[in-house]
Amino acid sequence: MTLSSPGELRSIFVAPKRGAPILSMESVEAHEGRGLEGDRYTRVANKWSDHHQVTLIESEHIEAFARATKLAHGLGDSRRNLVTRGVRLNDLVGKRFRIGGVEMEGMELCEPCKLWAKRTHPEILPFFKGKGGLRARILNSGTLRVGDEVAVSTP
Repeated sequence: MTLSSPGELRSIFVAPKRGAPILSMESVEAHEGRGLEGDRYTRVANKWSDHHQVTLIESEHIEAFARATKLAHGLGDSRRNLVTRGVRLNDLVGKRFRIGGVEMEGMELCEPCKLWAKRTHPEILPFFKGKGGLRARILNSGTLRVGDEVAVSTP
């Protein structure tokens, strides 16, 4: 099954260590079973679980938050690795999908946390409940690029 109209990878972010400023990338190497090159979660010692290889969030939810609250919130302020447009990430839990040539599997929702709210706005917690993104695992290594197509993989 494929999406009727594929989504797009809008932004890529990595953080080399906890609390470090995030780095915006035009492209990044995705490592099978590990994470994104340069991101702290690529190192086993920093992982919460095998599900925590890469995180994604929809740009539409970020933009809706800014409109609804009139509070500034950039695409990287959630500290998710990948920001998409045109794809409902909640629908990808338990499904395989690809971004460019990299196949991933949606593992679980990535709900908003108190740290995200502390670093930005308290309104984050109620607004992003059920819209905080997706945790995924990387099934094959490859390069992700801003502008890559996001589509559900065909079984």
